[in-house]
Amino acid sequence: MEVEEHFYQDNPRFGPADAWTTLPGVNYYFLGNGFIQAAVQVCSQGPGTPVGLLIMDPEKFGPKSRALSFDPAAGLRPTQITLKTDKGSYSPQPKHVRAEWIKKEGLPAVRVKWRGGGLFISEIFFCPDRSRARIGREVKIKNRGRKRLKAGLCVGAPGQEIVDRFDLSGGKEKTVFLEYKITSRQGFRSVKVTRSCPPRISQAARLYWQQTARVEFPSSLLDDFYRAGLFELQASIAASGKLDGSIWQYNREWTRDQAMVSIGLVLSGQFDLARRLLERLLDQFVTEAGDTIDSSERRPLEECELDQNGALLFALETYVVWTDDRGLVSKYWRKIKAAAQFPLKKAFRHRPSGLLHNRREFWERHSAHGIEDGIELAHQFWVSMGLSSASRLALLLKKEKEAKRWESAARKIKKAMLADKKFRLIQNGHLIKRRTVRGEIQDQVKPLPASGLPAGVPLFEKGRHLLNPDSSAALPIAWGFIPPQSRLAGRTLGQLERLWNQRWRGGGYGRYHVSSEPDSPGPWPFPSLFIARAYLEAGDSAKVWRVLRWLGQTPGSKAGTWFEFYGPRPIPPYPQIGIVPWNWVELLILFIHHLVGLRPEWPSFRLRPRLLSGLPGFKASLRLRRFRLNITVEKAGRKDKPGFLVNGQFFPYTEEGLRLPYPPGELSLKAWVPPLCGKGKN
Repeated sequence: MEVEEHFYQDNPRFGPADAWTTLPGVNYYFLGNGFIQAAVQVCSQGPGTPVGLLIMDPEKFGPKSRALSFDPAAGLRPTQITLKTDKGSYSPQPKHVRAEWIKKEGLPAVRVKWRGGGLFISEIFFCPDRSRARIGREVKIKNRGRKRLKAGLCVGAPGQEIVDRFDLSGGKEKTVFLEYKITSRQGFRSVKVTRSCPPRISQAARLYWQQTARVEFPSSLLDDFYRAGLFELQASIAASGKLDGSIWQYNREWTRDQAMVSIGLVLSGQFDLARRLLERLLDQFVTEAGDTIDSSERRPLEECELDQNGALLFALETYVVWTDDRGLVSKYWRKIKAAAQFPLKKAFRHRPSGLLHNRREFWERHSAHGIEDGIELAHQFWVSMGLSSASRLALLLKKEKEAKRWESAARKIKKAMLADKKFRLIQNGHLIKRRTVRGEIQDQVKPLPASGLPAGVPLFEKGRHLLNPDSSAALPIAWGFIPPQSRLAGRTLGQLERLWNQRWRGGGYGRYHVSSEPDSPGPWPFPSLFIARAYLEAGDSAKVWRVLRWLGQTPGSKAGTWFEFYGPRPIPPYPQIGIVPWNWVELLILFIHHLVGLRPEWPSFRLRPRLLSGLPGFKASLRLRRFRLNITVEKAGRKDKPGFLVNGQFFPYTEEGLRLPYPPGELSLKAWVPPLCGKGKN
């Protein structure tokens, strides 16, 4: 494996400033339906276009500068509105632009407000249907003065300009509708902007968003984050199921990332889109031999990301148990079986322990980075989880032989991972990342001198380059693979605190110890959410709030579009930092799996809500199989008995939650729960 596969020659230093992804004060609001992808760029400072519109074909990946609406010389300036009156020419000014997520007739929409020359302007961007490549833009111009104005609106796209002239009396308002379409001629894709009538919102679009899950918190921070995850995750996915691992950055796809995205879609009620992703993964990303594609490549055995097989199998079970769509299992049984069997090959089995080994680790470092042949924590965890999921899927098809074999293998891997005297992935009472095949902890790495990695990154500095701690150690806690309030979990979380504010200020966890970082030092949002989810399960509200509040102050947080990480980067050879869909997934899992606590199982479902300290309660309406579950959660007061009220019957509260049979129709219930304490019990 060559490190150069993630080297790019996209150099934003040449060309307009809008080519930069990490513009000062930038927020990107993503809209789309699989046939078109749009990002409303709002810059509150710096050289970027204050209100620009990126139009992209979601089937074709590329850097930001290859957006269809990006002008090679002017960047996004042509997409910004300019108003000309007899007083002068006006366009949005960075300090006076305000943007927010809203709903337009039930659909996600972005509203941008600005003013100039006595005019007040409100722009609303939205995607009006689910089957056509078009974006609507509604522009309202209000004359706040008393005198009549002659005005002209100018806006366009590369090679196009629209001019609309009008008179506007004092106190009056004019509305202009624009439509952006992706057109194709002789195989060349371009964007066309036209004046239009008010776009008609399709019934299919209304139904799509009516079916999605709704969660409402008495916290604007949590509400904003939930809406960002719900609205923008689907906007990042092409109609075919294609999904860039980091928009504008990698231009590649991963089985693991897309499996996690399918989980976020399922939990948020977007069942059809989740199935589309999973079908594509099984069709195109799982080979006949059972290995999976990562970074759009097939790997040799020593470099396979074994955790991907487990994550995919776990995602498949999540989809089936939430939707009861068992046809997916029978249709793709051959591929499911191959994916389950692949990690159990002799090439991966470590004979002394029964664990799995190779030269690849969770964050894709390999021999060039100094990774030795060894036993990776995340590989054992995910394969064990995935095999248990595959076993339960096999039982649906009455494949008792495979079910028994896979569940047995899952238990053996878990037991060895946690209890083998020599090879267990525990040291000094906490989880560790990796052991060599000889049994020593691989706590350090030494990169190969001819690795080709750029100079100046921490991995090439003098001194030790440590592998521990690693944020992936939070996943067994977050998913309940080990008891979250156990001594092992507590000590592991204590170790992970070393990842907070390593070589930076302001908060956030690094993905692992910064000294072994082949990129730049900086905090990562989705690994930080791994740890936040683990802390929530451990009962520590304060640590969860710390991560959420850090996310709320990072660049991009107003739109809910977080970058992969926050820090300087050698560009080139590395690509610009992009927007990672996995961030939205982790938020949806945090809100629905952990806080609402809906856990579908076989043959019943479990509800185990949790309340962060400071929250008086929340409401949720979730899609589960063929019914909706409406939940009201309130903080149990001193005089309240914690419990659940279901159809007039009261059930006492327990830490495990309430198990109920799947109902024939809509079900509403209320819960009174004690809040989590500031710190975990251990």
